[in-house]
Amino acid sequence: MNIQKLLAEFIGTAFLLIGVVGSGIMGETLADGNTAIALLANAIATGCTLYFIITILGPISGAHFNPMVTLAFLAKKEIALPLAVAFIAVQIAGGAVGVWLTHQMFDLPIWQLSTTSRMGIAQWSSEIIASFGLLFVIFGGIHSRIEAVPTLVALYITGAYWFTSSTSFANPAVTIARGLSDTFAGINPSHIVMFIVMQMIGLGIALIILPTLFKK
Repeated sequence: MNIQKLLAEFIGTAFLLIGVVGSGIMGETLADGNTAIALLANAIATGCTLYFIITILGPISGAHFNPMVTLAFLAKKEIALPLAVAFIAVQIAGGAVGVWLTHQMFDLPIWQLSTTSRMGIAQWSSEIIASFGLLFVIFGGIHSRIEAVPTLVALYITGAYWFTSSTSFANPAVTIARGLSDTFAGINPSHIVMFIVMQMIGLGIALIILPTLFKK
């Protein structure tokens, strides 16, 4: 097992959740009740975080930081099953650690469970679109201009925070980790399963459409 790749996936996913949850806490604290400003801060910081972790860690592990992305590469036979399973495990663990470190930074209780409701047809369908869109951007970027992938993903997620009703989780590890934070970015743990189911549907649609669209 490649420890360097696993460490890259762990650290990258941890930083991703620090970016998501930390900016949510800071945005909500400083926005004085203005949710739009808090969401803007959250979106920009998340996009910036994605840019630097993908740029730095991409050459090491491929910069998945997302079980859905790992499963997509597994389906394309570009990663072996044992390594894919290990990637997913460290992504989930890294996400949780990132949340707990963020709570520590902001002097909040480290162990929390979110009470934020995120459910319903609108948000579920949004996660399908958000997940398909993320894979569209990743594999489209790899096909067309691989050096632009960090920028493309960062811009996509920054925009998708605003044009999807779910604010584009599009990542099972992020979804699970956000259930561990009762802050601006949180999701009630009882709503996590449906979000992940919708993300897997988005993955399935992408695996049907994208190989034809981006055929070499």
